[in-house]
Amino acid sequence: MAAVAVKDFQGESWLSAVLADWQLVADAAFSDLVLWVPNRNSFEASAHARPAAAPTLFYRDIIGNSPRSDWAKQINQAWTTKVPALGSELERFEGNASRVSAYPVFTPDKSKDSVPIAIITRHTNLGESRMPNKLKLNFVAVGEELLKMISEGCYPTAEAGSAPKRGAPRANDGLIRLDAAGRVLFASPSALSVFNAAGVDGELEGRLLAETVNALPTGFNQVDEGLPLILTGKGAWRSDVDFEGQTVSLRSVPLMSKGKRNGAIVLCRDVTQLRVRDRELISKDATIREIHHRVKNNLQTVASLLRIQSRQTKSEEVKESLAQAMRRVSAIAVVHDVLTEGVDQDVSFDQVFKRILTLVPETAVTNNTQVTTEFEGSFGELPAERSTSLALVLTEIVSNAVEHGLEDNPGVIQVTAERDKKILRITVEDNGVGLPEGKLGSGLGTQIVKTLVESELRGKINWTSPIRGGTRVVLEIPV
Repeated sequence: MAAVAVKDFQGESWLSAVLADWQLVADAAFSDLVLWVPNRNSFEASAHARPAAAPTLFYRDIIGNSPRSDWAKQINQAWTTKVPALGSELERFEGNASRVSAYPVFTPDKSKDSVPIAIITRHTNLGESRMPNKLKLNFVAVGEELLKMISEGCYPTAEAGSAPKRGAPRANDGLIRLDAAGRVLFASPSALSVFNAAGVDGELEGRLLAETVNALPTGFNQVDEGLPLILTGKGAWRSDVDFEGQTVSLRSVPLMSKGKRNGAIVLCRDVTQLRVRDRELISKDATIREIHHRVKNNLQTVASLLRIQSRQTKSEEVKESLAQAMRRVSAIAVVHDVLTEGVDQDVSFDQVFKRILTLVPETAVTNNTQVTTEFEGSFGELPAERSTSLALVLTEIVSNAVEHGLEDNPGVIQVTAERDKKILRITVEDNGVGLPEGKLGSGLGTQIVKTLVESELRGKINWTSPIRGGTRVVLEIPV
């Protein structure tokens, strides 16, 4: 869909609402729908919806095109008269017979002086038409009513309800047409199958839908407060209804004419298996969060044991080794702690790194150093498995800056993260003593960093000592 060029915010918002729900209209009308917005000279096609169960008239993209001369005549007529311009003559488009009608689009506050914000043309492909059956006649009648509602500014209607968007019923899933009293005028074969499977005996036509459904012997496991509005067609509502062993997604759309409700359509779909899978996913997500929670707790326990052992030993060398191990375990625990808050495959690493920085004061206290940390930029989101490796790398780099770069002197550690579409570039810089004669350390921490960067992160790392002093570590990893 191209960008919709409308002068005012209200018109743009209303067009967005129309486009969000006009697939229902295209499916019901068995027609292509094209949205035309005015430009300097004429009109321009801004959006297009193809019918799901009928042959499309447009095999090529029409968005951005100007209307043909015969279409422009109807578009201009609908624009100036402010009422639908219904086509009566057959036209030919790319060898196919078709019929075109144009409908003005108005916002809900339509008045005598209102100007359409756009035009919708309906293109019905007659090239493969057969004798219309009962289903098609009823569907087309519904489509025409919805298009007229658009021209009156009363469709789409603000919808309420608590049903999930996933699995929302469409016209071809099952359509029931009600009169103003809630009596079934028509039920598509798919809709009848849905309700027969739920326990409704026989036909639906001629019966009050609310009474028929409420009389089901199984009843409901959960009753939505908006269910009566759906079954009577008195309000725009969506809900999932749980019968015994079956879940049906329902949606009601009131049909209006000149501000008066004259009936409704109810869309239905059997979503039993879909909701079972949803519940399985929820259970799986909860299990994953619980696993991360337990791993985090176990790692924190290990870190606590290392801390206790460090306090009891008298060897400074052993204390330093235990402190390093404790920080590494704590860094991994931070990643698992973040993963307990959600089950996304990607982790917001800014949140992880801020928690890693909380480990710096403890390192500084151990080394009798006053450290100020500064962070600029953003890491963005990273896959969970890479977040653990990067957390360990940054923990080692920052800890080394405190222990060896600053030694016993107060100082500043600056961390900058820059990211583009391909590379994440991280710079860690301190104002300490710098590298000894430009040589890189050969300790365990440095080995861990190089191994993780090159093997796990597939990146590269470089240590330098700027002329002004201190140490700069530049890390680049592909994203």
